[in-house]
Amino acid sequence: MKAVVLREYGGADKLKYEDDFPDPQVGGDTVLIAAAATSVNPIDWKVRSGARQKDFPLTFPAVLGRDVSGVVRAVGPSVKHFKPGDRVLAFTNATYAELVAVADSLVTHLPDGANMVDAAAIPLIALTGDQLVRHAAHVQKGKTVLVTGAVGSVGRAAVHSAKKIGAQVIAGVRKAQMEEARLLGTAGVVALDDDKALAELGNVDAIADTVGGDVAAKLIAKIKPGGSFGYASVIPEGTAAKYPNVMITRVFAQPDPSKVREFADDVRDGKFVLPIGRRVPLRDAAEGQELSQKGGVGKVVLVVNDSQ
Repeated sequence: MKAVVLREYGGADKLKYEDDFPDPQVGGDTVLIAAAATSVNPIDWKVRSGARQKDFPLTFPAVLGRDVSGVVRAVGPSVKHFKPGDRVLAFTNATYAELVAVADSLVTHLPDGANMVDAAAIPLIALTGDQLVRHAAHVQKGKTVLVTGAVGSVGRAAVHSAKKIGAQVIAGVRKAQMEEARLLGTAGVVALDDDKALAELGNVDAIADTVGGDVAAKLIAKIKPGGSFGYASVIPEGTAAKYPNVMITRVFAQPDPSKVREFADDVRDGKFVLPIGRRVPLRDAAEGQELSQKGGVGKVVLVVNDSQ
């Protein structure tokens, strides 16, 4: 099969498009997906560079990617809920490829009317944003939560989940993004790069942080005693020790196909908007990662087969 293969850590130029990479094997509970698209997530280029070897070590040759949309090509003998020809979506591994083998427990049907190519942008950001809000920041109905990086892909997912819970959501963004953030329909918007605005920000029950760094560390002081700080990036070492009255939890996305389907339904119905910045062919995955790494382009989708 055709796949984008990484044979050593390094820059985007280490990603090589190969025509004869071995096809994945179909086991008893496996769904083999003929991919329509995958997408680029920051974790992809962080893993590629070797920066995340501790959390996500690779065995070379490796195929990156966590999202896939496509059509079922074949199923293992134990698979009961999927059949060849089904349109599906999954959060898995090794998705920069024509064929992706996935355990059936990780797959969900793509809702009728959903754009199959663009749907590939959903799984990882939906799961990260939702679990950041629910399981790390412990957001509750009627409580106030600040979501940082609110116009980023994970931030948008976190805002969406927090609003569905019934929380009062404040969108934290850069000054230049204030107008864009107001379109999210949150209870408030604050500029994270405006010290005066941060000083005037009232205390909140929780923070769902997608930005990390020093800004995140400063914001923890705005959390009420007994509140929660959930984060999906990296915060300065020793931060937790400075705030013993705040529950600080990092999130790593875990599979939840029912939640992926819920987000796909909401995208189709116009309830959740996930801007797609660029659609590039799979063979240009290196370019796609470079675009993602520069930032400011929205989600980058890698198109494998747009005729699915």
